[in-house]
Amino acid sequence: METMKQETASGLEGVVVADTLLSDVDGEHGQLIIAGHDVESLAGTSSFEEVCGLLWSGTRPGAGEGSHLKSALGRAREEAFAWVPELTRVWRLPEGMDALRAGLAQLPVRGAEGEEVGARLVGAVAVFAAAWARTQAGLSPVAPDPSLGHSEDFLRMVTGERPEPELAAGLDAYLVTVADHGMNASTFAARLVASTGSDSVSAITAALGALKGPLHGGAPGPVLHMLEAIGSPEHAQDWLEGELLAGRRIMGMGHRVYRVRDPRAAVLEKQVERLARAGRSTGRLQLARAVEHAALGVLRTRYPHRPLHANVEFYTAVLLDTLGLPASLFTPTFAVGRVAGWYAHIQEQRRTGRLIRPASRYVGERPKS
Repeated sequence: METMKQETASGLEGVVVADTLLSDVDGEHGQLIIAGHDVESLAGTSSFEEVCGLLWSGTRPGAGEGSHLKSALGRAREEAFAWVPELTRVWRLPEGMDALRAGLAQLPVRGAEGEEVGARLVGAVAVFAAAWARTQAGLSPVAPDPSLGHSEDFLRMVTGERPEPELAAGLDAYLVTVADHGMNASTFAARLVASTGSDSVSAITAALGALKGPLHGGAPGPVLHMLEAIGSPEHAQDWLEGELLAGRRIMGMGHRVYRVRDPRAAVLEKQVERLARAGRSTGRLQLARAVEHAALGVLRTRYPHRPLHANVEFYTAVLLDTLGLPASLFTPTFAVGRVAGWYAHIQEQRRTGRLIRPASRYVGERPKS
């Protein structure tokens, strides 16, 4: 009897694993829709708390859910900070994502799934990321202020000072921009664990492990290092060509889905420009634009049939550096925003999904008959 062979999809590319109401990524046209809204219309106009409400309950921005969730996240940050003295060894870990993963794994599993659990997870990721950054700098963790917005308080817990409004607004726009992005690797990891019936803490811990990878969320720091190494626009082309000749990737360029410029890159570039007009500039914006332009030319020459454009991580590096965050905290800060989307996907998987159990095709030897 002839065995039927099925085609495999390397990396599951093109395989639909879920129907979702949460976000859609149009890679051909460079569009990101988050629960019915273009990301460009959300970032800078809706608060992170409002976007949490949009993802978790479908509440449209401006409908009042943002104020309620601001209070819920404030309480959650206070609750999470009570764990900080118990986890001093965790904050000494050299990698921020390792510290987040280890710290979050200690949280107790309790409460019915819903807004309270989502707030607890979002609050804990922000508090733990800030505690790690402070400890690495030889400073004591700063207790949260529950009266502040989530973005403002995160910056305050990292720097020790209440940030100026334009800085808090810049971070808020960033957290909104990265809150959700289709069925990316970390979101799939969270949904996979949730599909087994496991708890949300376990699912978010798995997602953190996936986000750590340099092919997913681990590139913003290296982008900043690249800009520092290039130094000035006139050196960009030679430096980039040298990297390609050495067999290395150009960080912040190219995306698995987008065939045009990542719309999130445009959103974050505008935030950096806004901060520059407000007198908050590191001088890196002009350099970043020059490097992006040079990289497009170099990559087009080397890979004429591969559309490689700036992705979200390119201008993430410039924005977070402008906000005063160290490069080591860039990927953990990505998690501070993305955890909102992870939890929304966990909820959706529990409501509509079943155990995710893909097949594999055995290509090894068979027993001799």
